[in-house]
Amino acid sequence: MTAAPAGPAGPHPLLGLFLAAAGGRFPPADGGVTVLGPLPRGLECSVAFTGHAVIATSLPAEEVEAMRPDGFGGSLSPDVLRALAGPAGTIGCVDATLTARGTGGTPRLPGRPCLQDHPRVLHARELRTDVRTFGDERGLVTLAEGLAGRREISTELHDTAGNAGRGLGRSLVRDALSLVPAGEPVFAAVSPGNARSLRAFLAAGFTPVGSESVIRPSRTGRARPGAGGRAPLGARIAEAEGDGATP
Repeated sequence: MTAAPAGPAGPHPLLGLFLAAAGGRFPPADGGVTVLGPLPRGLECSVAFTGHAVIATSLPAEEVEAMRPDGFGGSLSPDVLRALAGPAGTIGCVDATLTARGTGGTPRLPGRPCLQDHPRVLHARELRTDVRTFGDERGLVTLAEGLAGRREISTELHDTAGNAGRGLGRSLVRDALSLVPAGEPVFAAVSPGNARSLRAFLAAGFTPVGSESVIRPSRTGRARPGAGGRAPLGARIAEAEGDGATP
C-alpha cells in the first residue's frame, strides 16, 4: 500500500466528501475504506457513508487495514474505534450525520454572547472553532466550524421536559437555518438515541447522509492493532493525502 503524495495546504479532503454528500454525490458503495490524514487540533474520525467508509487518522494505512474495517459499518465497530483511539484515547458517540441548506434572509434568532459559558457551548468548543451562540426563550443554538471545516449547528431547549411535544425543537432548528446563507450547506451530528432531537432535525428539513464518530487519540504504549472489526469482505483500503481523495 502506497501513500498518495500530499496536496497543497488547504481544506481537509474530508470536507469535499461532506459537501459532495450534501449535494447527493457519495463515494462508491463498494465496501471500501478511504484513509485520510488527521484532522486539525489533534482530532481524528471515522465516517460511514452508504457502502463506503472514510477514516481520518495519523496512523499509516497498513495499520488501519490490520484493524479490518469495512464500508458496511465495520469502520464504526467498537474494536476499530478503540484501535484508532489507542488505550487512553477518547471516542465520541456514533452520531447520525445530517445536512440541510441555509435559508438566509433576516436572521430569526438574536446573538446570545452571554451563553458562552453554557455547557452546550463549552462542549462545542472542544470539537469546533469559531463558535457563535444564538437563541431566544425556546433554547440556544451554536453555529461553528466543525468536523473537517464544515459549517455545523447544535441546539438545546431550555426546558426539554416541559416543552416535549410542542414543536419548539423543530421551530428552533428551522429558525437556525436563517443564520446560514441561502442555499449553503450546514451539518449537524445527532445521536440516534436522542430520538426527540433527531425527529426535530428531520422535521426541519435535515437529511441523513451518514454516521460518524470523532476521536481524540492517545496511543502511548499501544500494541500494534490486530483484527477487530468485521471481515474485510474484499474491501479496498485506499490511502489519500491532501487532494488525493475525490468525492
